Amino acid sequence: MSTAAAHRTHDDHTHSHGEGCGHVAVPHGDHVDYAHDGHLHKLHDGHVDECVTTGHTTHAHHDHQHGEGCGHVAVPHEDHVDYVHDGHRHASHEGHWDDH
Repeated sequence: MSTAAAHRTHDDHTHSHGEGCGHVAVPHGDHVDYAHDGHLHKLHDGHVDECVTTGHTTHAHHDHQHGEGCGHVAVPHEDHVDYVHDGHRHASHEGHWDDH
C-alpha cells in the first residue's frame, strides 16, 4: 500500500521548526519531521503540515521489540508512540511493527 504523505495543514502554527528549535527532529523520507505537541510537523511551502501517511506498511522481519529502554528515540505521535530506528519511525500495530 502507499505510504505517500497526505497534505494536512497545521493551522495557526506560529513556532518555527529547524535546527535548535527544541523539538526532536526525525528524518523521514525526503524531509525532516519535528515532534511537537503529540504531532509530527514538516515544513512545506512556507507553512507547517501534519506529517501523516496513508495506507498500511508493515515492517517485515523486524525482530527488535521497542519500548522503554530499547535504545531508540521515542516520539509521541497522536494516540501511540513511534520509535526512530534505521531511518524509519516504527509503530506497534496488531502484533507487528509498521513503518510510519
